[in-house]
Amino acid sequence: MIIKLVGSGTELSDLETLVTKALTELALDDSVKVETTDDSSYKLELGITENPALAIEEESIDFRDMIFQGEVPAYDEIKSMFISILGDEEESGGSCGSGCGTGGCGSCGTEEEEGDGCWTGCSSH
Repeated sequence: MIIKLVGSGTELSDLETLVTKALTELALDDSVKVETTDDSSYKLELGITENPALAIEEESIDFRDMIFQGEVPAYDEIKSMFISILGDEEESGGSCGSGCGTGGCGSCGTEEEEGDGCWTGCSSH
């Protein structure tokens, strides 16, 4: 999977920092590639009219979609978004059991903090 960050400038740099931090914390940084672009044809193809924007691509199924544009969401929102979108991958290879990875517990990947795989509220714990 590829996360495409679209735009330029300070807001794009801020978004890239938050995305990289979230992927690292969720142990997805090795399996998800992050790229930046300011290509006008790419923007036109996805209907991006505001910077920065975040798009997700999955080459194996020829999927490409813009997730948001025109803002830099808070870190917690970005992290939750990745849990929701990439949850199936995390569930099959991450530290959480069934019930996690659907956005339900919102805290997968924090095994060290609870020692049980997920925080309280995760339906599997």
